[in-house]
This record gives sequence, structure tokens and C-alpha cells, in this order.
Amino acid sequence: MAINESHNIDSEGQSEDIKMETPFDDKELDHFRKLIEDRKRSALDDIASLRSQLADSREQSENDTAYSFHMADAGTDAMEREKLYLMVARQQKFVGYLDRALERIDDRTYGVCKVTGNPIPRERLEAVPHTEISIEAKLKQKKR
Repeated sequence: MAINESHNIDSEGQSEDIKMETPFDDKELDHFRKLIEDRKRSALDDIASLRSQLADSREQSENDTAYSFHMADAGTDAMEREKLYLMVARQQKFVGYLDRALERIDDRTYGVCKVTGNPIPRERLEAVPHTEISIEAKLKQKKR
């Protein structure tokens, strides 16, 4: 059984490993797996759609003739393509987060905060199923 390890310093200054395992049973993990896989499927569909829009945009810009071409139009088209590239990159990053969440389900460390080692509340995981940290840890990070 795989576990999450965090390190504590004991009274003598030595590091000791604390092994944390998911607080969820198999049925709950299956629920989160389905939730994550659904979001991943949706994100991959979004990526395919965005790439199609990019291809259409490139094709259209190649077909512009000198008579219908204006610098302002070219700038707007370039800006739209750049936004599409950024949206693709963002969705790809999101898919990576979802993949890592699936790995944590597989190794039974899902739902354990990587900062505190404490369980992440189910409500937070329902809202953000790919999260690796609790809301308390997130708030501490923002204060820095």
C-alpha cells in the first residue's frame, strides 16, 4: 500500500517520517476517480475544439488577399490566435493536474495535504478534485 510521507523533526532534531494514507475508502476513491476522469475528458474535448479553431484561424489568415487585408484586422486575428494558444496551454496544464490527482488515487495518497499532512475536506475535493493542499495551507501560501 503506497503512502504519503511528510517529515517531522523530533525533540533531538532528527527527521522522522510520518506516513499518511488517504482518508477515503475504495468507494469514495472511485467517486473521485470518475469526477476527475469526467473533468479530464471535458478538458481534452476543449483542447480539441480550441486546436480546431486555431487551424481555422490560420487557414483564414493564409487565404486573406491584399484587397481584404487590413493591418488592424491582422492585429486582431493575431491577438485571437494568441488567446487560443494560451487557452490550449492552460487546459493542457489542467489535464496534467488531473493526471497527478489520478496517480494519487492509485497510490492511495489522494486527499492528503502535501503541506500539512492532514486530510483535505471532502467538500474542497468535490469543488477542486485535483488539489494537493488544504484550504488552510493555500491561505498560508497566499499570505507569504
